[in-house]
Amino acid sequence: MKALFVALTLLCLFVAPALASDTLEKLKAAPGYQVEIYADHLPGARSMALGAKGSVFVGTRAGEVYAIRDHHFYTIAKGLNEPNGVAFRNGALYVAEISRILKFKNIETHLDQPPKPEVIYAGLPTEKHHGWKFIAFGPDGFLYVPVGAPCNICNPEEKDQRFAAILRFKKLDGSAPEIFAKGIRNTVGFDWNPKTHELWFTDNGRDQLGEDIPADELNRAPKAGLHFGFPYCHQGDLLDPEFGKGKKCSNYTPPVFKFGAHVAALGMRFLSANTILVAEHGSWNRSKKVGYQVLKLTLSGNRVTRSEPFLSGFLQPGEQVLGRPVDVQPMKDGSVMVSDDQGDTIYRMVPVKTATR
Repeated sequence: MKALFVALTLLCLFVAPALASDTLEKLKAAPGYQVEIYADHLPGARSMALGAKGSVFVGTRAGEVYAIRDHHFYTIAKGLNEPNGVAFRNGALYVAEISRILKFKNIETHLDQPPKPEVIYAGLPTEKHHGWKFIAFGPDGFLYVPVGAPCNICNPEEKDQRFAAILRFKKLDGSAPEIFAKGIRNTVGFDWNPKTHELWFTDNGRDQLGEDIPADELNRAPKAGLHFGFPYCHQGDLLDPEFGKGKKCSNYTPPVFKFGAHVAALGMRFLSANTILVAEHGSWNRSKKVGYQVLKLTLSGNRVTRSEPFLSGFLQPGEQVLGRPVDVQPMKDGSVMVSDDQGDTIYRMVPVKTATR
């Protein structure tokens, strides 16, 4: 009976409810792709990371961390403090809470009975405003961890130099991280160009300057020590009316690309050295909604030469919102996972020639 109960539970988790099915029918994939439901009933599914054995780890802001492998669903942890960020390295799963970094050793051999996590670091700021994190290991082997500004607009460096920055842990032995880049209001997605190994990241612009400014940003950090403008300069060319007095935007690193204002550009990944995918979570403070899509950017060197939808349809006529993309995760088979924290779903973009029918 127990085995039957478990089997029925797993079956229910992967049978799309009517709402998810209705949403799927209205989504529009880029040419050459077909979109399907990979998993649903994942409350608040946000950042994703891939294990070595095919596991897909999923962070949330609701306290849980999940794993999916071979169409089986596992709960890795419950009751955590907004564990948005997940990263995998050398058999271990790393999870970022608001102020702590946790490590689950040998996680893929214990998905059904996860080990008690080891606290790698517990000294990050405790503020929850922009406190949830996306984390990832860079090609240098360091763990990169952002700390968002604890405000809409303020000078957070006066309180703590780690605010509005991307930190990196050179060692995972409990020692403090160093500041890699500054002047970043809130990044919830970054990746490294597979050819140049340079860090690129999204950044959300401030609110309360109007519906159309400032733009969200795509930035490039080819080296440590750069400052990207917050709170003094926004979108590379717009001085803040309060904090920009006496400043020059030319003193800060400008964005590579400007998204629309308030689109909430979050997760991003390189699909290739010349192609970036970006999840736009969607606006909450405009009279006309924008975002709610996955965008495909084509690069020529370090310039964006083309911008086009990769997955759209989450925003329907009449401003009906069917979902809010958070993260994108390319897979080894050429497909791309897209998480949706409103629909509690992970969609799978499949190249048409290998699509499941």
